[in-house]
This record gives sequence, C-alpha cells and structure tokens, in this order.
Amino acid sequence: MLALVKRVPFSVQLLIGLVLGAGLGWVARNWDVSWLTTTLTQIGTIFVQLLKLAVPPLVLTAVVVSIANLRKLSGAARLVGKTLLWFGITSLLAVGVGIGLGLLTDPGKGVSLGTAAAPEHTGGWTDFLTGIIPTNIVESFTEVNVLQIVFIGIVLGAAAVAVGDKAAPFLKLNESILELVQKALWWIIRLAPIGTLGLIGKAVATYGWDLLKPLATFSADVYIGSLLVMLVIYPILLRFVGRVNPLTFLKKAWPAIELAFASRSSVGTMPLTQRVTTERLGVPRDYASFAVPFGATTKMDGCAAVYPALAAIFVAQVFNVPLGIEDYLLIAFVSVIGSAATAGLTGAIVMLTLTLSTLGLPLEGVGLLLAIDPILDMIRTATNVTGQMVVPVLVARSEKTLDEAVFTAPSQPLDAEPVKAPVVREPEPAFGS
Repeated sequence: MLALVKRVPFSVQLLIGLVLGAGLGWVARNWDVSWLTTTLTQIGTIFVQLLKLAVPPLVLTAVVVSIANLRKLSGAARLVGKTLLWFGITSLLAVGVGIGLGLLTDPGKGVSLGTAAAPEHTGGWTDFLTGIIPTNIVESFTEVNVLQIVFIGIVLGAAAVAVGDKAAPFLKLNESILELVQKALWWIIRLAPIGTLGLIGKAVATYGWDLLKPLATFSADVYIGSLLVMLVIYPILLRFVGRVNPLTFLKKAWPAIELAFASRSSVGTMPLTQRVTTERLGVPRDYASFAVPFGATTKMDGCAAVYPALAAIFVAQVFNVPLGIEDYLLIAFVSVIGSAATAGLTGAIVMLTLTLSTLGLPLEGVGLLLAIDPILDMIRTATNVTGQMVVPVLVARSEKTLDEAVFTAPSQPLDAEPVKAPVVREPEPAFGS
C-alpha cells in the first residue's frame, strides 16, 4: 500500500485530499454529521500545528547560515534591494487589479449593513515596528512570528560574521540543526494530503459556500481579482521580464499553491514554498532562504493588495461615501507600503482596518465581511504564496543565477527526500559583482 502511494505524484495526492475533504465537508454540513466535522477540524488543526512547530527553527537556522554564506558572495545588498523593489511593483499591480474590478462591478451596491460591528483589533502603522522587533524572544517562537524570528536570525548571523573565527562552532551548530529540521520537516510535509483533507473539509462543513450569496459580487471579485494576478499579471512578468515559461512555473509551483489554498497560511506553507523555489524553480538556496521567509510575512498580494482595495470600495459604497482619485492613490500607497503591518497578526483583517482607517471609512463595514473571510482567505493565501515564488525567480533571473537546467527539467518528485543544502565555502562569481 505504501509503495502504491509513493508512486502517485505529490501534487496529485494533494488534489485527491482537497477533493475528498470538500466532499466530506459537504456531507458533514448537509447531513449534520457533527462527529465528522469535529474529526476534520482536528485533522486540519494538528497538521497546521506540526507545520508551525517546524517553522521557527527552520527560519532561524536558515537565516543565520545564509548570512554566514552570503558574506562570501558579492552583490548581497543588491539582491535585497531588487527583492524589495519587486515586492513593491507586484503589489502595486495587484492593487490596481483590485481597484479596477471594484470600479467595474460596484460590489457594495445594494448591500445592507445589518448588525455589523467594528473589529476588536485594528491595524496601525506602528504594527510594523511592534511586529518586527520582539519584546520577548520566547514569545516570538511560541507564537510563530516569522518576521521577528527573521530579525533575530539576522542579528545573530551578523554578530557571528563580526566575531569571526570564534563564532565558527555556533555556525556549525546552526548548520547541523538546519539539516535535522529539514529532515523532520519533510516527514511533516508528506502528511500534507491528509492535512489538506481536514482543512478543506472543515472549511466546507463549518462555513459552507452559501455564506457567499449575500455578498456574491464582492466574493466573486476577490476570486477573479486573485486569479487575474496569479494567471495573468505574474505570467506576463515571468514571460517578458524573467524570460521564463510561465506555464512551466505554474506547473512546478502548483504543490505549494495548492497547499496554501487549503491551509490558508503563508507561514504554514513556507517550508514547501522554499523547497519548490529551490528544487523545482532553480533559485539559489542562499538567496531563497532570505526571500521566502521575508515574503511569507510581507509579500501578500492577495491579503494586502487585491482584498483591501476591493473591500475599501465595498465599504465606501455601503456607507455611501464617495471616493476620489486621491483616495484610490492612497489605497495603492497603503497596500504597497503597509503590508508589513500584518506581520505576526492573523489574516487580512488588520491590513483591511489599516486601509479603512487611512481613508477615514467606518470600521463597522469590516463586520460584514468577517463571516465569509475564511472562504475568501483560501484564494488570497494562494495568491500570496504564488507571488512569494515569482519574485525570487525574477530576481535570480536578473542576476543570472537562476538554474535554468532545474527550471526547465521535468519536475523533481516532491515525495523524494530533500536535497542537502550546500554550504558555500568560497566566493561564487554567479551572483555578479
């Protein structure tokens, strides 16, 4: 039986889990099978907990080791600059899609406010600073605050580089821990089809698709806008800027996109995202170890660009508040600059409240969207993770470090053991001067 499962491609296993989960969730909801709903919920919860358990040591050791390796490579600062630039460009394009759809479809017309209430926690610009600088290192790990863990890793890695030879044992320890975590992590990733079954089953059983009906236009806009970014904007950039085949990219990136859709967590998907980015898309490991963790916390074209743009237009129409050209420019600015305010916080609600607050729109409008947020969050997260893989490919391609042989080769089966990450011992000219 185990041999038969291993012969089925990993992406197919994920798809089977997704379809079975949706079917079981439908049965649990329509036939009121409470024990099935509980079982699906527990399966999904345990899987996400296992992923989160592996993420903190993976991020910390990967960043520390990468900094130690990048000190021997030229162009590291340029890589960071290009990454941030492409984060901004793609976010701007995504928010443009959201604004355009909102203006075309008027998602808030005819929607009743009902009993909507303002959210308990609202986003603010200071959330970025409080999100990146930890007040308690232990809490950063227990709460799986990836951005704070990256910050800690950068500080420790930079300090180790400054100390020099005396820090060699510390770096060697991090390399060993990284190898151990990667091995254990793959055991967890192999459970993803079962985890997907539980997560999708819970979503369908608990929320049901009927919740979309009162907000049908807005819900459709979120899905259409996210798909336009994933299947139009990103492929255009990959084809004409990255000069790579977008269909090949989507095919190879699909397992991470599918898991993101089911798990609704960029952080939970991050281990698979990183493996796909390096082993299937050909991005150098040293660079990917920075770009993927940073992207998992700040690169959110679904949650921080498409969604808040549409939601701001939706709320403005519900409350009959006219928006001018300066308001749309402000939406774009907040989406591009303010996505880091969601660091360490749950979902897209904080980013939405930040956008509404900046525009002076009533926060009570958020209450209308909370009921359907889990369903919308699936496509938003899939968009987030796709962008988190697109940018490293674009940057690596511009630096001439993208391994085209890996990118164009038949997809490496993800049911195999991960390839051991090499430790750079000498400067590599591939990153440019």
